[in-house]
Amino acid sequence: MNFERLNAYRIMWVIVMFDMPTETRVDRKRYAKFRKQILDDGFNMFQFSMYIRHCMSRENAEVHVQRVKKILPQKGHIGIMCITDKQFGQMEIFNGKDAAESPVPAQQLELF
Repeated sequence: MNFERLNAYRIMWVIVMFDMPTETRVDRKRYAKFRKQILDDGFNMFQFSMYIRHCMSRENAEVHVQRVKKILPQKGHIGIMCITDKQFGQMEIFNGKDAAESPVPAQQLELF
């Protein structure tokens, strides 16, 4: 039980939020490329322009933060935030006035 409690503070969620211009064809292409690249890195859409990724440690989260920083587009407003699994689990999610379930992380195999 104590092991699980410690993990709730060790496991991290990386959140990428962005607003990017989509007025021109070039802008839409940049938007689509950025979105595809973060999806390829294991992020999942939480809301439009808000993507999340479950990471087993702060160090692993930092790897993915650096990957996002490497692919930042020329234009747009991008925010990157890391929160613990404990903090993420305290989020209240609603569909309209109805409560909804929080996303469940994919099973990951951790060796040693």
